[in-house]
Amino acid sequence: MDRSCFFKGICSEFAGLSSSENGKGKCLQGRVRVSYGFSLVKGKANHPMEDYHVAKFVEVKGHKLGLFAIFDGHLGDKVPLYLQKHLFNNILKEDDFWIHPDKAITKAYEKTDKAILSHSPELGKGGSTAVTAILIDGRKLWIANVGDSRGILVTCSEVIQVTVDHEPDAERDNIETKGGFVSSMPGDVPRVNGQLAVSRAFGDKSLKSHLSSDPDIHPVDITSDTELLILASDGIWKVIDNQEAVDIARKFKDPRVAAKHLTIEAVERDSKDDISCIVVRFNA
Repeated sequence: MDRSCFFKGICSEFAGLSSSENGKGKCLQGRVRVSYGFSLVKGKANHPMEDYHVAKFVEVKGHKLGLFAIFDGHLGDKVPLYLQKHLFNNILKEDDFWIHPDKAITKAYEKTDKAILSHSPELGKGGSTAVTAILIDGRKLWIANVGDSRGILVTCSEVIQVTVDHEPDAERDNIETKGGFVSSMPGDVPRVNGQLAVSRAFGDKSLKSHLSSDPDIHPVDITSDTELLILASDGIWKVIDNQEAVDIARKFKDPRVAAKHLTIEAVERDSKDDISCIVVRFNA
């Protein structure tokens, strides 16, 4: 075991649970000190928790990696749980991960989605969004997403949304080209075929001919100016904007406390969805 890295807290990666939990960890990667905290709260809907996460440090082939992800399921929790167990392993198994991480991430997202669809009798008809971040040796972040779980990067001078919210209206042409349609009913958000409020997702076998699981990928160089990375499901972003989230997170040195206050704030603003958040602090 690398004594410079340790994990503390209850992580659903190992416990197989994902509701009302929080935890933290820290690691020295080269000259960069990295710490993280996470918090998950079940929403008000009458179904089991459908948000899952990964937050851990690992060592692979002599490289120190930070693996962080939020998976926001819909129509059940089996797809996000599958992603929690398999997606990062699939990315790291790609032969070209160390040379072309972006290509490896794209291939692994596609292979994982195909595996989910092939196991639809066991996994059900639901699906999941995903936002993933891989920190390599404290120097480079590779952030990817499908759906509307979001990643925000904070430097000393900027707040940058490093993911794309995949909304049906924004990708209407692609959906219609594939034979689908986007509904726009009064009082409701746009939906693919009147059902799904995102245009990219894992799973969703009944809609897959009109959906994509292709990730948007954003590389980030870690510098002395890099402060925070915030990953969260839309249970936060529906009620808290990017700058507000950053303002809250910056108040707390402990990233677990920051993540917990973000989920508390979302609850107090009457977010009804499941709420999950990871805060990663650099050079703390």
